[in-house]
Amino acid sequence: MAQRILVTGGAGFIGSAVVRYLIGTGVQVLNFDALTYAGNLASLASVSSDPRYSFVQGDICDAEGVRAALDSFKPDLVMHLAAESHVDRSIDGPGAFITTNINGTYNLLQEALRYWRALDETAQAAFRFHHISTDEVFGSLGADGLFREDTPYQPNSPYSASKAASDHLVRAWHHTYGLPTVLSNCSNNYGPFHFPEKLIPLTILNALKGAPLPVYGTGENVRDWLYVEDHAEALVLIATTGKPGESYNVGGGNERRNIDVVRTICAILDEITPDASIGNRERLIHFVADRPGHDARYAIDATKLTTELGWTAKETFETGLRKTVHWYLENQHWWEPLHNRYAGQRLGLAS
Repeated sequence: MAQRILVTGGAGFIGSAVVRYLIGTGVQVLNFDALTYAGNLASLASVSSDPRYSFVQGDICDAEGVRAALDSFKPDLVMHLAAESHVDRSIDGPGAFITTNINGTYNLLQEALRYWRALDETAQAAFRFHHISTDEVFGSLGADGLFREDTPYQPNSPYSASKAASDHLVRAWHHTYGLPTVLSNCSNNYGPFHFPEKLIPLTILNALKGAPLPVYGTGENVRDWLYVEDHAEALVLIATTGKPGESYNVGGGNERRNIDVVRTICAILDEITPDASIGNRERLIHFVADRPGHDARYAIDATKLTTELGWTAKETFETGLRKTVHWYLENQHWWEPLHNRYAGQRLGLAS
């Protein structure tokens, strides 16, 4: 296994899970993160004093900063997770998504290529560039079918379009320049340290205080949910054992309608922390105007990852969601400052 791994976006939700997992395996990790609104070093408190962990505040759009990090740290592997990632924010302000997800990935690829070309032959053969992406690049599914690695791209939001573009850049840098890249596309993640603008943490925190629980449209949109720590393990496996030039889909095999996710959270909270002043939390659910262009269904076929690399998710949606709810109950010190800053105001109405 690579011994020195540079992670971009390592203070984000998925990135911090990857960093925590990597430190647990005993490798050296450099976290390169710009610390935008969703980046939070508190998510890395458990590893921040570990001598194998180091942090550089840097922006992937800054080519000189990326170059300096690569040349000083000398990684065997780059795991690229830095991205703007919230669909609703991309509807309101697509420019930041174009800048970070497309231009930033281009900068990173160029600097990784320069760095890789300067390595000796043995180090070149061992080096990998792993780009982490989303199933949203494939568009929307009907009632049947699954996203496969060869599913045509059909992104429908500014966010997914920017990630699709970055995926294509990564493939091009492999096929044109020989940079040894691997690519992965994942389904919706959930779990500890999730920024409270996303569906599951926002629902947990609003339900805890008896606030309204907004659900887009009729709540019929379906997502395939993946516990973030399962995803982190899959990503490290792909990065270290995946075949250059290949892509791998990562999914939990847990399709759920949004309305059912919200109802399940309400039931768990009513069970473990009942509140007579709130009563049955399901009554807090109310339906709001749907997201513009809201994709109907995502679902991942992770057969390739399972058969070729041997990965399977450890958590079911039921076990993972219960763990997540307990984590938020026990870690108010982590989420309260974020929740105070982002109180759940509606984004992405495309007005």
